[in-house]
Amino acid sequence: MVFLAPRALPAFSPLELASCRYLSYGVVSWLMLLPLWRSMRWKLQREDWLALLRLSLIGNIVYYLLLISAVQLVGVAPTSLIIGVLPVLTTLVGSREHGALHLSALAWPLALIVAGVAAINLDVFLYAPEAADGTAGWLVKLGGLACAVGALLTWTLYAVKNARYLRQHPRFNSHEWSLLTGVSTGVLALLLAIPAALWAWLAPAGPARDWPLFWGITIAVALGASVLGTGFWNAASRRLPLTLSGQLIVFETLFALLYGFLYEGRWPRPFEGVAMVLLLGGVLWSSWLHLQPAEPLADEMPV
Repeated sequence: MVFLAPRALPAFSPLELASCRYLSYGVVSWLMLLPLWRSMRWKLQREDWLALLRLSLIGNIVYYLLLISAVQLVGVAPTSLIIGVLPVLTTLVGSREHGALHLSALAWPLALIVAGVAAINLDVFLYAPEAADGTAGWLVKLGGLACAVGALLTWTLYAVKNARYLRQHPRFNSHEWSLLTGVSTGVLALLLAIPAALWAWLAPAGPARDWPLFWGITIAVALGASVLGTGFWNAASRRLPLTLSGQLIVFETLFALLYGFLYEGRWPRPFEGVAMVLLLGGVLWSSWLHLQPAEPLADEMPV
């Protein structure tokens, strides 16, 4: 959903799309938080609010601004390609976490994921998708790719920091943390709405803008990707080692491609199909490895 929204609303700026999505997310989260507030407020400390603001800024505001910019500048396929490196990057970062599998045990699943990303890359250059528009300058393309790389780095940082905080502070369940994240993101979105309004006012006149479609899509993204998606992600982060939860981010790439195919009304091209099989195969293989009993270390072997 987050990949398709900027594609379906090219006449709207990243500031407008992000501020509307997260204002809606904040309002819905606050309404859902009200019945729980009396019992929750005693658990909240100053460090929690600071952590929520930091995580919301990195993992929601900055990440989504960069992702929207990348999609609008170079298209869905190259952006999802770069974001598709998330499983590898997050797994490498999480390999030092307690309870994580050693990287040597994950070498082959990670190799499949890397091969899947390479297959998507090959398809991008062979079939010259929307990002290869001859009217776009190289600086625009490079700027879009830089935004996608920035989105990759910010979401990796968010995934690691958020998982660690949830494990270190078990007084919040996943649902509570998701709602608190929504409220803090909504507060930040209020600040973001100011430059968004200035942009809309000062920007030169462009094509007609479909405001009902804008509100419908951004609110749908707020409810689906933010409220439900963040809740599910926090639940997974609490229950899974980072080496596994990091690889499950691969489904963001798979569904970005799937929804993109549905939006464009076509079947996957050969290399796109191969990439999806490789990515999914790597994740399933990694999941299977995580379910196997750990072998004892040499100094733990019975004499």
